[in-house]
Amino acid sequence: MQTHPKKRIDIIIEMPLLRRITERFDKAGVSGYSVLPVVAGRGQTGAWSAGGQVSDVGQMAAIICIVDAGKADAVLDEVFAVVKKQIGFVTLSDVAVVRSERF
Repeated sequence: MQTHPKKRIDIIIEMPLLRRITERFDKAGVSGYSVLPVVAGRGQTGAWSAGGQVSDVGQMAAIICIVDAGKADAVLDEVFAVVKKQIGFVTLSDVAVVRSERF
């Protein structure tokens, strides 16, 4: 099966920043993304859990998108402008996709 190289960007961010990130994706021309709830984790300040939260302030989200390598830096620049002073992280990885035209 034919595959095509792309870049995957994963972002773990506080839920209240989700809209700002997706607006930056739109600005950078990202064609699609997925958002998943993050229910627990461990970071620099120790373990945490979203259980029992009454609002989205203490909750986290995982945002995943796949883009052409030539677009990845522009997307990361847009995203980093939002997340550089926030809790969470951003990763970039190489992936292979089957349907290149969708990204």
